[in-house]
Amino acid sequence: MSQQEPSFEHDIRPLFRSEDIEAMSGLFDLSSYQDVRSNADKIYEELSDGSMPCDEAWPAERVQLFESWINTGYLR
Repeated sequence: MSQQEPSFEHDIRPLFRSEDIEAMSGLFDLSSYQDVRSNADKIYEELSDGSMPCDEAWPAERVQLFESWINTGYLR
């Protein structure tokens, strides 16, 4: 795996704060690889339009990192 290919455990999971995980727990578990992968398109849509997380939008670099994770095959 190159540095260009983000993984869930190393790059994506740390982006979600405990309050984000708690806020979304009724829909899916942001700390779970399988849940995030299964809902990645919806999560990406909300991250990119700034509606998630609910307290403030992620910086563009984080949204791009999440998109890169999707585009490189959802590495674990």
